[in-house]
Amino acid sequence: MKGHLLVTGGAGFIGANFISHLLDNSRYSITNVDALTYAGSIENIKGFENYDRYRFIKCDIGNENELNKIFDQSYEAIINFAAESHVDRSIENAKPFIHTNINGTFNLLQAVLQGKAKKMIQISTDEVYGSLGPTDHPFTESTPISPNNPYSASKAGADLLVRSFYKTHQLPLMITRCGNNYGPMQHTEKFIPKIINNALTNNSIPLYGDGLNVRDWIYVEDHCRAIQMVLEKGDYGQVYNIGGIEEKTNREVIQIILEKLGNDQSLIKYVPDRIGHDRRYAMDSTKISSDLGWKPMISFDEGIQKTIDWYRLKEFGKG
Repeated sequence: MKGHLLVTGGAGFIGANFISHLLDNSRYSITNVDALTYAGSIENIKGFENYDRYRFIKCDIGNENELNKIFDQSYEAIINFAAESHVDRSIENAKPFIHTNINGTFNLLQAVLQGKAKKMIQISTDEVYGSLGPTDHPFTESTPISPNNPYSASKAGADLLVRSFYKTHQLPLMITRCGNNYGPMQHTEKFIPKIINNALTNNSIPLYGDGLNVRDWIYVEDHCRAIQMVLEKGDYGQVYNIGGIEEKTNREVIQIILEKLGNDQSLIKYVPDRIGHDRRYAMDSTKISSDLGWKPMISFDEGIQKTIDWYRLKEFGKG
């Protein structure tokens, strides 16, 4: 039996997929804590309770008193997925993002400082780097942090806290920054699930601006494998970029999904661009590839078909 992990935000999209991955591919025991806001769903973690090495505790990591109750033992590692993550919501009201993404991360760092966990991985995002031009080299770990919206600013703030605790206290901390994830269990407010669900119900699909904003897409299972490698082989104090090497414009993504579903392109509805809308993200994953041996294994074509099949089964009971 491997050590006991504390996974925060484990009822959310990436966290739930990560727990599922570990339950199937490791012998870790797992304590999953999640505040079960709108983004975290009990549905995502159904079935996990069948494993005797899994437990769930409802907890808001931004609330120090609540957090204290989960440290009834020392953990091998904390993997911090817990975050408010939707850019549009952060523009409307940034306060919950400060509470969870910054205050929550600080509370977890304090726990590591107090010896309640042997190490911690901060799960971050490519959005902390800001935006790339069309011919710029993809983000590397040495790219300056330059967030452009409240969500990415809150994640950048959390990353800087992690760095400061490593530098000041020499704590065993690591940061991963990943491109845009997609796959099963993602909230339907997100880009790809919204496209799929609207297409399945023959509703219009909103597309910001000219639709040429570029994202680097990665299937969530590939991301989960990368995090496990960082957990088991990563070096303290390091940042690891994780990318799918699948750059596509938002318009291309919609067109691919509509084609696979046999829908007409006329469903696309152009809407005014979002304020502070970053033009392009792309990740250089050379470091995690050369240092830890990770590389993406699932192409966008394969991954998007898996994702379509999952949502079709979920919404309509058929693949």
